[in-house]
Amino acid sequence: MKTLAFWCCMLHTVLAQKLPAALDSVMHRNFSIDQPGGALLVVIDGKTVYNRGVGLADLATKTSISPETNFRMASVSKQFTAMCILLLEKQKKLSFDDNLLNYFPDFNQKVGKSIKLRHLLTHTSGILDYESLLSSSRNEQIFDAEVLALLKPQDSTYFEPGSRFRYSNSAFCLLTQVVERVTKKPYLAFITETLFKPLGMNQTTLYEPKRSIPNRAMGYARNQDQTIRLSDQSVTSGTKGDGCVYTSLADYKKWDDALTTGQLVDVVEKLKTVHHQIKGQTNGFYGLGWFFTEANGEASEFFHSGSTCGFSNCVVRIPQKKTLIVLFSNLADNHQPFADVLNVLKADKELSIDVWALHNLTN
Repeated sequence: MKTLAFWCCMLHTVLAQKLPAALDSVMHRNFSIDQPGGALLVVIDGKTVYNRGVGLADLATKTSISPETNFRMASVSKQFTAMCILLLEKQKKLSFDDNLLNYFPDFNQKVGKSIKLRHLLTHTSGILDYESLLSSSRNEQIFDAEVLALLKPQDSTYFEPGSRFRYSNSAFCLLTQVVERVTKKPYLAFITETLFKPLGMNQTTLYEPKRSIPNRAMGYARNQDQTIRLSDQSVTSGTKGDGCVYTSLADYKKWDDALTTGQLVDVVEKLKTVHHQIKGQTNGFYGLGWFFTEANGEASEFFHSGSTCGFSNCVVRIPQKKTLIVLFSNLADNHQPFADVLNVLKADKELSIDVWALHNLTN
């Protein structure tokens, strides 16, 4: 029996060593040490299997990527925006069934009355994409307050609010403005005081022009000839609610811990009443900044990606299995490394779900 136990222990050790090596191979196959790269965190059954960076955060300074490097989250930011609304709802300062006129009385009356906060939180508002309202010749960044100004006079929606799913950056820009109206504070001040500081996410912040961001990764993109160019900001990269958070693997792990324990709000419980089943997905839902699947009547597997000029990010959470998979990259249109990571975990039988199909729904 002792011999059997010994060999079982040895087998477990070999397998435990094999997975990090396989993940390391994926990272070095996809990223070069002298080019924009990525940072990968994999936690299985509560144990950190991989937590490393490969490549450069800044080509100009030759700063290497590490677990402390701050990446622009793009749409991964939406879960933080949703949490701000959840905290205000918990404090009974707003209701998910409030309509836009509660906060913006000068909004188009028909549209403002028909759209509720729950529609914004589930991408079912049908509100127009603010990007489509911008002049093609514009070269100045737009911010959340101007998004609100653009949307206020619009007298139509893509569909009846609540009837369909359509991914919406406009919705989450409006949510930041709701936070500011309710709290009478700038969104950056509120999210820092109520989320980042209490959770010890001391490196996490939001982008603002001329604002210093610690350990910042600069964003890059490939030209058609595969050369690299700086691509850190764009006309639409200044809006906070839909994509402006900068965070690191180290801080994101703290965020995941808080989500798992319900330290701020029990998101799984709230998703029972604030979600929308996505047409064509037998087990695909969206709510509160997350795509998710269900098991036994509640959210079980969570996914979100974030793509913007210069950055590509993906997150998978499976709280019941104490599993977290996070890949941040400072190279645009670069989701293949994450697909490769998922394939390694599936081959190792650490992951059986097919969350990757949900990624296409963000486009």
